[in-house]
Amino acid sequence: MAKRTTPTKRGSAKLSNDANEGYERIDMYDAKRIASIGGHYDDILKQIGEDPKREGLKQTPERVAKALQYLTHGYDLDPAGILKGAIFHEKYSQMVIVKDIEVYSLCEHHMLPFFGKAHVAYIPNGRIVGLSKIPRVVDAFARRLQVQERLTDQIRDCIHDALKPLGVAVVMECDHLCMRMRGVQKQNSVTTTSAFTGVFLNSDRTRKEFIELIGSKLH
Repeated sequence: MAKRTTPTKRGSAKLSNDANEGYERIDMYDAKRIASIGGHYDDILKQIGEDPKREGLKQTPERVAKALQYLTHGYDLDPAGILKGAIFHEKYSQMVIVKDIEVYSLCEHHMLPFFGKAHVAYIPNGRIVGLSKIPRVVDAFARRLQVQERLTDQIRDCIHDALKPLGVAVVMECDHLCMRMRGVQKQNSVTTTSAFTGVFLNSDRTRKEFIELIGSKLH
């Protein structure tokens, strides 16, 4: 059955079934919030020397407000609830890895994007979670004003608290536009952060296996 997406009040997508129409994007936003944010951007355009009434900018404050509302819709999501809604009892006790999860976020210092990949692993202790929930948790935290270091820890802690596994490992590799476009202006630098719990923290062998697996090309 085909599916379409209906964004919530902040612009995040909810899936609904529709056999006739297929995928359809329906933009629904909080009108009062859009008007308020858009008004501020109208003033910002004036402050930088632009004319918000010229043809190319007439709808820009509203468009930026909608984009910002969507890019920060993680504030309306409950990452722990995402995991707890799909936990299953299973005896499997080997490493589970979801790697190359695309990450898009906004740096809280300059509100410029940073983006890259997250690699997440856990070792079950009697409970597993639906695999799609791990990327959803990454998105729920990433779609907020962030720093990469805190984002890495939040993903780790959420999975650890919800599943109570033998260990959790998170590695993130991201490019930061605040380093490429302004300031130091280094074009080829990549920031890598990591966070571990349990056996990943205490066992060099387990941690090494995880690092080797996320670096390998098995697919």
